[in-house]
Amino acid sequence: MDIIYSALVFLHMIGLAGIIAGFLMQVITDNPKSTKVLLHSSLLQLVVGLLLVGMAEMGDLYDPNHIKIAVKLVISLIIVVVGVLNLRKPAKNLAVTAGVLAILNIGVAVFWG
Repeated sequence: MDIIYSALVFLHMIGLAGIIAGFLMQVITDNPKSTKVLLHSSLLQLVVGLLLVGMAEMGDLYDPNHIKIAVKLVISLIIVVVGVLNLRKPAKNLAVTAGVLAILNIGVAVFWG
């Protein structure tokens, strides 16, 4: 169970790196593929985050803080919506919003006890 949990945490971090990479790609280079990178990475992070919470609830890994998880879920859903809007009509403002929200999500994960 620990190996699966560690693999999911690894994928969750890959999703985060993808969101930041998509944000930077769009802001710095205006690469047309950046919108897909941002959207797919945000979906990866959302799905894997839900799997991580499910595993924590099933097993005895740790006792999850449900309020923190709800806040992170709302932020992740907003990032996905911004990613979809950015895919339909690319704009640097949307990429910046997704990047700032991803960094906010990191802050919630790290600094919220």
